[in-house]
Amino acid sequence: MADAARTFRLLLVGGTGEVGRAVLVQALADARIGEVVALTRRPLPAAARLNNIVVDFNKLPEQASWWAVDAVVCTLGTTQRAAGSKEQFAAVDRDLALRIGRLARAAGATRFALNSSLEADARSANFYLRTKGEAEDAIRELAYPGYTIVRPSLIDADRVEKRPGERLALTFARALRPLIPRRWRAVAPAAIARALLDGALAASPQSRVVESEDLHSPRPATA
Repeated sequence: MADAARTFRLLLVGGTGEVGRAVLVQALADARIGEVVALTRRPLPAAARLNNIVVDFNKLPEQASWWAVDAVVCTLGTTQRAAGSKEQFAAVDRDLALRIGRLARAAGATRFALNSSLEADARSANFYLRTKGEAEDAIRELAYPGYTIVRPSLIDADRVEKRPGERLALTFARALRPLIPRRWRAVAPAAIARALLDGALAASPQSRVVESEDLHSPRPATA
């Protein structure tokens, strides 16, 4: 497709994680995207149409030219162990996602795609799932014309970061995959990335929730 067709300016946050890297690969290969603005803590390898902004996420400026994008894909995610506390976990997975969403929306972004979690619910007794649900609700309240929330089960990736519990669960998930209901099967980062980009780059803004079972075979998503 000709370069003139590349119209979207996409903001990617979380581009160094497993899902974020998959989003970046797909976005840079997508003919609809003219520029990917990736906010990261450490530099990414240079690539055509990639504008990598290395930032301190604790000191994000409210006025910056890179907030002026058409769509945002947020794949931020940590663990309580890595973050050091529940409060720090929520500061990344909920509060930082909300701050980025608010700043991009104020600069004119019309779509926001958030990588969340299976069973996310702001009323959950489980802290992790409650925090993910609170993040979803916060993004909805920003009044984006279109938002996409993707709720994957366990992510099927061999992480560099050590997550012993997740690694053990993934071993069983891979071995028992044919016996596990589709909703609970581990999901490849590439499948999550496709769902996020489909929402962010839709011809017209739309709001939907993509459940984990939808990531294994195309099925209608729920609003």
